Amino acid sequence: MPPRIALLYPGDRAMRDRADPAESRFAALFAAFEAAGLAAEPAVWHDDFADEVREQLRRTDAVLVWCNPIEGGHRRDRLDALLRDVAADGVLVSTHPDTILRLGTKDVLVDTRDLPFGSDVHRVASLAQLAAELPARLAQGPRVLKQHRGHSGIGVWRVERAGDGGLLVQHARRGSVPQRMDIAALQATLAPYFEPEAGAHMVDQAWQPRIAEGMVRAYLVEDRVVGFGVQAVNALHPGEPLPGPRRYHGPQLAAGRWLKRRLESQWVGLLSQRLGLLPERLPLLWDCDFMFGEPRPGDLQPCVLCEINVSSVSPFPPSAIEPLVAATMRRLRRRPMR
Repeated sequence: MPPRIALLYPGDRAMRDRADPAESRFAALFAAFEAAGLAAEPAVWHDDFADEVREQLRRTDAVLVWCNPIEGGHRRDRLDALLRDVAADGVLVSTHPDTILRLGTKDVLVDTRDLPFGSDVHRVASLAQLAAELPARLAQGPRVLKQHRGHSGIGVWRVERAGDGGLLVQHARRGSVPQRMDIAALQATLAPYFEPEAGAHMVDQAWQPRIAEGMVRAYLVEDRVVGFGVQAVNALHPGEPLPGPRRYHGPQLAAGRWLKRRLESQWVGLLSQRLGLLPERLPLLWDCDFMFGEPRPGDLQPCVLCEINVSSVSPFPPSAIEPLVAATMRRLRRRPMR
C-alpha cells in the first residue's frame, strides 16, 4: 500500500464534505504526489470538527500543513495540540508546531540579529518598556513593531516621529492608513499584543529605507532554495495604499543567484545551529522575506531578514512542487516504521 499523505488546510463543513483534490488550490501538488506513487488526500480543518480530522490524520503517514496563526478570527492553538499528538503517534508532520515556535515567529529576528541578514532588532517585553525605550530609538529613525506571531501584515506597525512632537503610526494590514497619536495612545493600540495568548511581547526592528525598492521572498524545501517571489510594492511602501502582486520565479532567477548561494552554503546552517534545529526538523516547505539593506563590506547584495513564514506557505512557485514531493518521500523513508 502506498504511503498516505494528507494536505491540511482550513475550511468549513461544506468544504470538507465536498473536498476534491482536482479543484483545490493544491491541485498541482496532489497530482505530483499521485504521479510519484503516493496517495494524497485533502484534510480540511476547522475547530468544529477537530476530532474528525484527528482520526483522519492518524490513518495517514504524513501531513503537510497550511494554516495561518489566525484563521477566521481563531488562533490555531487547538490545531497545534492535535498536530503534536499525531506526531507523537508516528505521523510525519510538517511543519511541526515546535519548529514553528523556533523558526516561524518574529522572535527569529532577535535570535539571528548578529548573523548575516541581521539588523537592529530588540525584544519589547512590556508596554512600560515600549514607552521607556521607543522614543530614543525613534530619534534615530522610524521603527517597525511586530507582534510575536501573525501573518498578512496583522500586528505589524510602522512608527515614526511626527513634526508636532507626536507619532505617525501605520498598520501594515491591507487598507490601513497612517494615524497620529501620542505614546499613550500607541500603548493602548498595541496592548492586545502583550496579552499572554498573543505572546506577551513584540519585536522592534529598524525601518529599512530601501523598502521602496521592493522585497524578495526565497522559497526553500528543507535547506535548498527552490524558487523566488519578487514584490515591488509591499504593505508599508511609502505613498502606496495597497501592496502589489508577487511575481514567482524558479531557483535560477539571475537576480537571486547570490542570495541562493549565501542561503544554501552558509545561512541556513547557521540558522539551524542557532535555533537548535536538526536537519530532519527543518520545514519541508518554508520561505524567508528579505528587504534590501544598506551596503556593507563584503555584501554583494545587502539584504535584511524581514520574517520567516512557516505556518502557511501558499501560494508558492511551481518549481517548489517536485523538490517538495521528493523531500517528503525521503523523510518517509527515514521515518521509523509505525
